[in-house]
Amino acid sequence: MARYDFDLFVIGAGSGGVRASRMSAGYGARVAVAEQAALGGTCVNVGCIPKKLMVYASMFREEWEDAAGFGWTAPEPSHSFAQLIANKDKEIARLNGIYGRLLDQAGVTRLEGRARVVDAHRVAVGNESWSAEHILVATGGWPWMPAIPGIEHAITSNEAFHLTSLPERVLIVGGGYIAVEFAGIFHGLGAQVTQLYRGDLFLRGFDDDVRSTLAEMMRKGGIDLRFGVNPTSIEKASDGALRATLADGTRLEADAILYATGRAPRTAELGLEQAKVELGPSGQVAVDDYSRSSVPSIYAIGDVTDRVNLTPVAIHEGMCLAATLFGGKPTKVDHAHVPHAVFSQPPVAAVGLNEAGARATHGEIDIYRSRFRELKHTLSGRDQQAMMKLVVDPKTDRVLGAHMVGNYAGEIIQGVAVAIRCGATKAQFDATLGIHPTSAEEFVTMRTKA
Repeated sequence: MARYDFDLFVIGAGSGGVRASRMSAGYGARVAVAEQAALGGTCVNVGCIPKKLMVYASMFREEWEDAAGFGWTAPEPSHSFAQLIANKDKEIARLNGIYGRLLDQAGVTRLEGRARVVDAHRVAVGNESWSAEHILVATGGWPWMPAIPGIEHAITSNEAFHLTSLPERVLIVGGGYIAVEFAGIFHGLGAQVTQLYRGDLFLRGFDDDVRSTLAEMMRKGGIDLRFGVNPTSIEKASDGALRATLADGTRLEADAILYATGRAPRTAELGLEQAKVELGPSGQVAVDDYSRSSVPSIYAIGDVTDRVNLTPVAIHEGMCLAATLFGGKPTKVDHAHVPHAVFSQPPVAAVGLNEAGARATHGEIDIYRSRFRELKHTLSGRDQQAMMKLVVDPKTDRVLGAHMVGNYAGEIIQGVAVAIRCGATKAQFDATLGIHPTSAEEFVTMRTKA
């Protein structure tokens, strides 16, 4: 008779939790997964997928404006925000169903409800509890907002995906990728957008040339971008308008105020403290290279660990965990050379070290940088430029990082990431023939050091 009800009990059916569940079951483990909301977690329901769909929707206005330069004429387009949300919801429901079928086909037991850790080997869901040899916490993160007066009038990205109509004036607070992306979404759909960030320049952690170039392009596109400012209070007027007072006394009026000021690991009321699981200062589960917590039988992956908070990383961590526990192949998580993108307008993507990071770790480095008007805009007339950059170690000639602002940045950097992962040198980049005419060819034609 089995000692435990399950070999693995997973709390959270997001991207990481689902992948860990399926892979572990594929190795023959008895797996249960508990989820209190829709399957797929943040990415599927209020993150990557619906956000990218809304980015696509918001790009059509710019495409329509650019069409005149290519000889197209058409009446002013109209847009149904309600139809967009309805179509988005339909697609998300379809994906929820796919996730459920994948778990069922893998033989994973699905439980609905909020789970909590009772002890090192027991999990409760509602009034029932189950024992497990291993417990995996994959509960992700949750939007965080500061406790300023009137903050209850603001929304987060969670609610932004379910608005019933498009606000005419949107105030966005924050400087991370979520804030930047929603600024482009609302602006592209026709709203008047102001974005505030308390720091000197947004997208902290990205290369400085990327940050400054994107800020310039967003401003040229019509977004009111303000740095070094932060709201101190929000009030709702009798006519329904929202008024934000800034630290310098300035007052801004909007129909919606979106806070994208970060996400916190979702560990509250999970019972982790009672189980003696060590948590970090922001509530994240502290784990080792194998995603094991301070309690040997309890593991954690994804945003709840606050390591590299990206969907593909959570999936990678889930696969490593399954191989470690049930595949007979202990596998450390590898967070090196993780490519990442911001679906801003224009988009941003990068892989490897930025210039500041490379200087800190390698000392002397070579920089190759190109900024140019993309071919499309020679006829569209749009005042927008692309920027591409390579960071190179002169001692080994190895390319340490690649960065881009411009159309299709995410698609282009994905391929470049393979080369950097394989340790490609600048000479190998130079020896590679470009595809002409494309923006991507710039990565293999840059010859002059900046």
